[in-house]
Amino acid sequence: MIPRLTLQKLVSPSFSLSEAEQLRQALTQTPKTIPPQYFYDDRGSQLFEQICLQPEYYLTNTEMQLLETVAPLLPQQTRACELVELGSGSSRKTNIILDAYQREGLPLRYTPIDISSSILELSAKHLLQNYPNLEVHGIVATYEQALAHLPPATLPCRLLYFLGSSLGNFNRHQCDVFFTQVADGLQGGDYFLLGIDLHKDPRILEAAYNDAQGVTAQFNLNILTHLNRRFGANFVPDRFRHVALYNQIEWQIEMYLESTIPQDVYIQGLDLRLHLEAGERILSEISRKFNLDQISQELTTKGFKPIATWQDQRGWFGLTLVQKC
Repeated sequence: MIPRLTLQKLVSPSFSLSEAEQLRQALTQTPKTIPPQYFYDDRGSQLFEQICLQPEYYLTNTEMQLLETVAPLLPQQTRACELVELGSGSSRKTNIILDAYQREGLPLRYTPIDISSSILELSAKHLLQNYPNLEVHGIVATYEQALAHLPPATLPCRLLYFLGSSLGNFNRHQCDVFFTQVADGLQGGDYFLLGIDLHKDPRILEAAYNDAQGVTAQFNLNILTHLNRRFGANFVPDRFRHVALYNQIEWQIEMYLESTIPQDVYIQGLDLRLHLEAGERILSEISRKFNLDQISQELTTKGFKPIATWQDQRGWFGLTLVQKC
């Protein structure tokens, strides 16, 4: 391990009883679902990085352009602070934020949080090559684990950021719980920067989750391979197809794995047998779309005060900055 990089692993390579029970409940409810955390094994994380490069996936470029405008304003507001990123992945967006703090001559402390150990370590080493004064403490964990076990801050405050459209993967209840966990994990005076995908033309949304190269389909099907490895299941991915559509009532993309034939699946780690009819769908992800006022109100109820909000010229993506009271 290089001196400026430390890694803390909170996630277990084997499943826990609570994980098993959560998955059992998800697969035996109606409709059957798979918690989206299982997208992100090493292969899933790599595929998601490829999704971000697809021309239909407007999110990454739109957010990056907006972040270029917003990032220089952050160190002016926070001054010296520790940067903490939820779902860091390749940390591409962090370069923009680190550059802004470096230009101000502020110390660089970065805590990336990701479920994939390999992609976290790889991206951290890449950042350390580009920023000689950077120190990285990576945490391999779920969001809940990491927020509950953040080490003491080494700088006066923290800027926790959660970018992309990941907030949309939570239903209303899960979103409320997540905001509570964020509030509990931060101290008074800490900041929270949140990215949200805004409501827009459904044709744009559906195209983003049905890219022509089929990368999102591979990403979706990979969740079955992950379950096979982690829980001893015998899903055959070739017997499923990727389906993504927009629910205009709920303002959310819904992503499914549709069984192409009648089939039975056994999950050894759960001692669970599933029967699927041809055409039956397993819900693997929702991606809710928001408006900025709604999110600001929800964060206020969790003990945050609004600092600023931004959106791109087309009104497709938004960022909101709040501070823990």
